[in-house]
Amino acid sequence: MAVMPETPLDHRPDESREEGRGRLSLRMQPGEPVENRRQLLVKLCWMSVWMVYLAYPIGNLLHSGYSTGKTVVGWLAMAAFLAGYLLLVAYRSMRGTLWRGTYPLVALLVVVATATSFAYGPAWIVLFTYTSVVIGAVLPTKYAVRGVLATGVLTTAVALLTHTERAALPSLLLPAFLSGLAMTALQRLMSTMRELREARETVAHLAAAEERLRLARDLHDLLGHSLSLITLKSELAGRFMDQDRAEQARAQVADIEQVARQSLIDVREAVSGFRRPTLPVELAAARSALATVGVTLEVAPTAAEARPGLGPTEAGALAWALREAVTNIVRHAEGATLCTVGMDETWDGDGSRFAVLDIADNGRGAGKSGPGNGLSGLDERLGLVGGRLEHGPGASGRGFRLRALVPLAATASETAGERALSSDA
Repeated sequence: MAVMPETPLDHRPDESREEGRGRLSLRMQPGEPVENRRQLLVKLCWMSVWMVYLAYPIGNLLHSGYSTGKTVVGWLAMAAFLAGYLLLVAYRSMRGTLWRGTYPLVALLVVVATATSFAYGPAWIVLFTYTSVVIGAVLPTKYAVRGVLATGVLTTAVALLTHTERAALPSLLLPAFLSGLAMTALQRLMSTMRELREARETVAHLAAAEERLRLARDLHDLLGHSLSLITLKSELAGRFMDQDRAEQARAQVADIEQVARQSLIDVREAVSGFRRPTLPVELAAARSALATVGVTLEVAPTAAEARPGLGPTEAGALAWALREAVTNIVRHAEGATLCTVGMDETWDGDGSRFAVLDIADNGRGAGKSGPGNGLSGLDERLGLVGGRLEHGPGASGRGFRLRALVPLAATASETAGERALSSDA
């Protein structure tokens, strides 16, 4: 049985995360998308640090003595390049996806970098560094690597055609090539971190769903049994009051009070995750519940005895099976007068040993109706401990029979016997 964590589960992860982001809007984890304008501004400010390379083309425009028209065209080209670069990075940061204008803008950056390098000289080749970075940042990985390699080849060709000094080639080519590859690897790392974060959230949601399923299953078993017993005893108390049998009615009301108090305790334990019924306790409760509807309980002497190899979790699953079987008899076993409970052992074909709890009644049986929520939940509960549930008509075709099987661990004597056999072999 799963144990609920001491800290309550947060069923509003989105709200708490948004609240945290509102308080710490300047703190961003790698791979986390930009959520608001302030975070985008911070990101762009960090990017402005790398604008230091633009000192080369800016100095070229200021000190090369170009004509006014050529200087204006140069400033406009630089502004268009920066606008396209920032737009691509900002959109990628805000949305995390491509948009229709991505490839045309990337092509525009390549054209501007190439044209200005031929028109104004080698100082403008640094624009290819920004082009390589933006290709690695905004394109899918399979295209980004190819794009960075192509940009490196193009940068080399432009540098050679513009007669760039050989001593300056490494300082121009290596940043363009390595920065693009580094950005591609960073984007892949960020994508992996996003996937891990989503997987962690999925695991948390699955754990919460499993805990809700456990709680629903426990409450169904607990309250189904208790409320059925309270209903029957309330009907008996009403009949006794109509017949002026005050003592018997008072006894039934006292039993109702006791069952209600115990149900409250059981629900609290179930919610806390510590509820683990035992076979002796459930046998005593079953005897009382069945007696209320006029059903005699016959229990085999071995049913309540401690069984070697039966762990507490497996024993708890058998106790739940007994509770569910008795609840079904109280609710649905019309005409039943006898309920038998036995405990035995069986072996599977692979040699696995199982403890078998067998509960049967002599009522009319289940008929054509399929298993309800109680049996389905019991089957799931037994499956959690490696067991299984079998049910159907009784031995003579009358009534209903339920068999709950849970695995038994090997005892010390069995282990010693197996070792002796292996040593003899």
